[in-house]
Amino acid sequence: MKICNKNVTKSRISLVLVMVGVMGVAGLSQAEAGDRDPRVNARQQNQHQRVRQGVRSGELTRHEVGSLAREQRDIRQLERAYKSDGQLTRAERVDLHREQNQASRDIYKAKHDEVTRD
Repeated sequence: MKICNKNVTKSRISLVLVMVGVMGVAGLSQAEAGDRDPRVNARQQNQHQRVRQGVRSGELTRHEVGSLAREQRDIRQLERAYKSDGQLTRAERVDLHREQNQASRDIYKAKHDEVTRD
């Protein structure tokens, strides 16, 4: 009978450890969800690639690249400021998307204007 109790105790301990592990992972995911927005990061990466392509093709001048880079830096700083309290609220997320929309339009305009790099 004692052997059975030891096995039951080990099983219970294992079950508790598994539950704690699952709850820890769930808690981590929940915490990250509050301060992460994968769409923001994906769009930043996409916009960076668009600027690089514009440089390679000669569509963007050095001045335009500098301006677009400053705009991207400002968006990253804004994102960091919003996330500094550990929460990215819906309003902050909307504001970040608005800023990224403007940056996207600016990239398009710079790439399609008459000014080219020689």
